[in-house]
Amino acid sequence: MAPKKGSKKGGKPAKASTATKADPLFPARPRNFNIGGDIRPKGRDLSRFVKWPKYIRLQRQRAVLYQRLKVPPAVNQFTKAIGKNEAMTVFNLLSKYRPETPAAKKQRIKETAAAEASGGSPPERTEHQLKFGLKHVTTLIEEKKAELVLIACDVDPVELVLWLPALCRKMEVPFLIVKDKARLGALVHQKTSAVAALTGVNKEDSATLKTLQNLAVEKFNDNADLMRKWGGGIMGLKTQAKLEKRAKALALEEAKKAKSLGKA
Repeated sequence: MAPKKGSKKGGKPAKASTATKADPLFPARPRNFNIGGDIRPKGRDLSRFVKWPKYIRLQRQRAVLYQRLKVPPAVNQFTKAIGKNEAMTVFNLLSKYRPETPAAKKQRIKETAAAEASGGSPPERTEHQLKFGLKHVTTLIEEKKAELVLIACDVDPVELVLWLPALCRKMEVPFLIVKDKARLGALVHQKTSAVAALTGVNKEDSATLKTLQNLAVEKFNDNADLMRKWGGGIMGLKTQAKLEKRAKALALEEAKKAKSLGKA
C-alpha cells in the first residue's frame, strides 16, 4: 500500500507565528488623514469649522444681535464711552481720591480711640474721597452734592443705570460714561463698580476737575444727538449685497420707464 501524502516522518517542523508585541512606552498612534483629522491642510483658514466652546458662541451671537436689532437711544448712549486719552486724565485724577481700605479704616479708628483716651489729637480724616455704590451716588446727585459722576458702560443688567443719565441731566450734574466697571471697581477696592462720584477735590486739582466737567457737559449732558440717535440696525454682508442688488434693479427699471415715457 502506497504511503499517504504528507505523512513523511522526520520532516522540518512548521515555524510558529510570532506576533509583535506593542511597546507600552511608545504606543502606536495611527494618523487620520480625513477632513478635520490630524494633518491640517496648508494655507487654509479652518476657524469656521472649529467647534468653539459654548460661552464663546454665546458672546459672538450676542455681539451680532446687538448689531442687527435696533437699540433705543437710552440704551445706545452706553456705547459712546469717552476716549483713551480722556479716560487717562479722569482715572489719574480719581486715583488721588481713592477711599481708604478696610484695614486702613480699622487702624485709623484704633488710633483715634487711643488719642481720645490719652487726651491727644486724633488723626485727620481725608476730606475728599471717591464715593461709590448706586444708592449712595443717587442720593448725592439728588442733593446736588456730586461734582462729577462716572457711569460704567458695561453694567449688566443695564437697567440698573439706565435712568442715571436722565437724572444727571435733570439735576444738572456733569456725568461721563467710561470703560469699564472693573476699572472703576479697582479704584474703590472692589471687583466691580457700576458708578462712582466726586464730591470735591483739593485746590491744586480744581482746574482739572473744571476741564472734565466742561467735557462732560459738552459730550453727554447737552448732547442732543446722544439722546435721539438709535443704534443697531446693521445687516449682515449677504443681506447688504442683496439689498444693493435690489436697489440697482429698481433704479434700472425706473430709468427704462422714464425713457419710454420720454419717447411717447
